Amino acid sequence: MSLNIGIVGAENSHTVAIAKLLNIDKKVPGIRVTHVWGETKKLALKASEIGHIPNIVTDPSEMIGEIQGACVDHRHGKFHLPAAWPLLEAKIPLFIDKPFCYRLSEGKRFLSRAAELSVPVSSFSVLPHQQAFVQFKRDLRALGKIQSIISTGPCDLKSRYGGIFFYGIHQVDMIINLLGVDLGHAQIIRGAKDNHIGVLTYRDGTTATMNLIGSGSPVFHLSAIGEKGRIDREISFDKNTYLTGTRTFCRMFKTGKKNETVESMLAPVASLEALEKSIKRNSRVVVSNKLSI
Repeated sequence: MSLNIGIVGAENSHTVAIAKLLNIDKKVPGIRVTHVWGETKKLALKASEIGHIPNIVTDPSEMIGEIQGACVDHRHGKFHLPAAWPLLEAKIPLFIDKPFCYRLSEGKRFLSRAAELSVPVSSFSVLPHQQAFVQFKRDLRALGKIQSIISTGPCDLKSRYGGIFFYGIHQVDMIINLLGVDLGHAQIIRGAKDNHIGVLTYRDGTTATMNLIGSGSPVFHLSAIGEKGRIDREISFDKNTYLTGTRTFCRMFKTGKKNETVESMLAPVASLEALEKSIKRNSRVVVSNKLSI
């Protein structure tokens, strides 16, 4: 069965990348991007032309009745759920790009409504879907119980797209993928200029340290320390960065089944929100563990 999907948001480079995969390279047979909404007319036209998207809408609700799945893709996560609500109410399966949302409370309301309507919703960073990360996670089994994770990656705490939320989601998503959702506290330790440190502690004593690099190589890197040794590895991107992630949410559009849980989608938001509060308070902050809906 052929499925049409729409993309809400054209400012982000992900929109064109997804459209090219589906419409031009035809990497997922039977699924094509047919509609796009852009933050500006110029952005929508550019995405339409490069991604071969035939229809531009002036409001996301115009896609209702025309598509069987939607991607919501803004640079700032605060715009994701307001744009997605009409599509959710129309019972359209949704992939919400990272970060899922900007506040835990709004994310819980949204997923609660999705559960009431039996609408599948997923959200994730592409980093845990890269082969380098998958192999890293597989190799951790040889280390026994993991005591500490150290991650490194680009991040601008002053980003106009949500500060720590914008690129911090990648490191947080990887950490939670490796260590789970039972978080305790979060704290940002600010450096003198553009490089900072984020700390996430777990209730069982496990720790995660994030090197938030504003000035320096933007390469993602992970170190894991376990009972039986350690692993240090660069998390490189696949040749086609978005392919596995696109196939994953397209599978959800087709089957209604997903790998993400309410907890796995909300824990990164709770962590980022706590890290943001830590910056403002200059202190350690409790990470909310009230993730159920």
